[in-house]
Amino acid sequence: MTAEGMSGSYKSCWDRDLNSFPWPRLIAFWLRCENWKPLFLLTGRIPTWLQGTLLRNGPGMHTVGETRYNHWFDGLALLHSFTIKDGEVYYRSKYLRSDTYKANIEANRIVVSEFGTMAYPDPCKNIFSKAFSYLSHTIPDFTDNCLINIMKCGEDFYATTETNYIRKINPQTLETLEKVDYRNYVAVNLATAHPHYDAAGNVLNMGTAIMDKGKTRYVVFRIPAAVPEDKKGTNPLKHTEVFCSITSRSLLSPSYYHSFGVTENHIVFLEQPFKLDILKMSTAYIRGVNWASCLAFHKEDKTYIHVVDQRTRKPLPTKFYTDPMVVFHHVNAYEEDGCLLFDVITYEDSSLYELFYLANLNQDFEENCRPTSIPTLRRFAVPLSVDKNAEVGSNLIKLTSTTAKALKEKDDQVYCQPELLYEGLELPRINYARNGKRYRYVFAAEVQWSPIPTKILKYDVLTKSSLKWGEEHCWPAEPLFVPTPGAQDEDDGIILSAIVSTDPQKLPFLLILDAKSFTELARASIDVEMHLDLHGLFIPDTDWDSRKPALSQEERDRAPDS
Repeated sequence: MTAEGMSGSYKSCWDRDLNSFPWPRLIAFWLRCENWKPLFLLTGRIPTWLQGTLLRNGPGMHTVGETRYNHWFDGLALLHSFTIKDGEVYYRSKYLRSDTYKANIEANRIVVSEFGTMAYPDPCKNIFSKAFSYLSHTIPDFTDNCLINIMKCGEDFYATTETNYIRKINPQTLETLEKVDYRNYVAVNLATAHPHYDAAGNVLNMGTAIMDKGKTRYVVFRIPAAVPEDKKGTNPLKHTEVFCSITSRSLLSPSYYHSFGVTENHIVFLEQPFKLDILKMSTAYIRGVNWASCLAFHKEDKTYIHVVDQRTRKPLPTKFYTDPMVVFHHVNAYEEDGCLLFDVITYEDSSLYELFYLANLNQDFEENCRPTSIPTLRRFAVPLSVDKNAEVGSNLIKLTSTTAKALKEKDDQVYCQPELLYEGLELPRINYARNGKRYRYVFAAEVQWSPIPTKILKYDVLTKSSLKWGEEHCWPAEPLFVPTPGAQDEDDGIILSAIVSTDPQKLPFLLILDAKSFTELARASIDVEMHLDLHGLFIPDTDWDSRKPALSQEERDRAPDS
């Protein structure tokens, strides 16, 4: 792709915030995105059993008034939904009406800080207002701009990010409902946007409690899917319990983490040398730097592997570690013959975050966005019990299914050496029915010359073979697997991915693939500006009564009186 072509694709996919459109185009976008008429040019045929809504979340607005966010991950959250009903597809898009969004829009400037963008008081404010702003940022109240994922909790759905806030949403209308502070239920300052769900729908998530009772801890907490009979009608969040906790190796420099792994009996947490400096963070506002500058990769440190037994709720006593690395996404984990195996996407450094500063995306995009570390799928193996009499230097993994090693050392520590499975993939998803169990297929976005996905990939961890879908000028979102009802095979189902076009003459579309053959079944194109997003989930029609499409408040206000 030429530099000129890349410049055009940047404008169409990254920087066309809705508030920067010509006014008629903005009105057209909102009206078309919030009605319930088929909006798409549909080619192919959608399987009759596929009925439900794909919810997506990601950054959408990067400029407010004359101010601009520094980083792509800072943009105001934009929710998307693709509702598939009786062979037709409907699209809706709406900004999350967070407190952050409302404050910024009301002020017509960025007034709430994000991780990569520090907001400062209006220069017209008096000295007392400015002093209060500086003081309040010493121990910051983080943003509720929940732009990363969607979480199901009981019967409710929440937009999530990595702070202590989540926002309840209406998944049918995308209206923003109440704001929830995790701290009202569990002592965490930060939390992941990648929770796990068990067969009953209970939520298991992790968060960091900074200097809580003299310690910094990584807290695993559980939110029940249902409440006791005598508590019917109460929010499941009110019944959140601390499942277990792991003490951070550093009081003032806890590890950053984006996700964690689970098996049927264990929890896997990586304490990586990608650390947040709390002291620097507390003075960032005064020093005129963003919070992201307080996050650093320490290449001289180790990555520690913590394994918690879910039955005892206590960590295994053996100290496992591996080389320094950065992990954003766990793929899956499972147990086999006394060992715990877990697959993760690894980086050799933290350069990925730097690539998404808008200054890099604006200028010389193709050159600036070449990753210095390729995302690589690696498999680790950990023995669940260690023979004290094993020889130093011996490999404690006897499995024939992997070449991953766990080498015993003199001080009874175990050094874990991974098996390299595949280079160049990110945003992994699996058939979630296999989560925590032995599995075979990874569905992911292939990453080649830049951190931007160019293809969708199906990787077989057993045969090490792959299938791919790709098309010129197309950037695919995270591929989401939806199983065929009553399916027996792990890959019997559908892949859904929202595709952004870098060609102004080509419309974005929802892609529907057969997960077995990776052949295209259908696509539904839409004439709107659609942004790249991050994560989401699929809600089958069985999860709600969708016989009559729901209208948002704005749609009800526009409807003629009957």
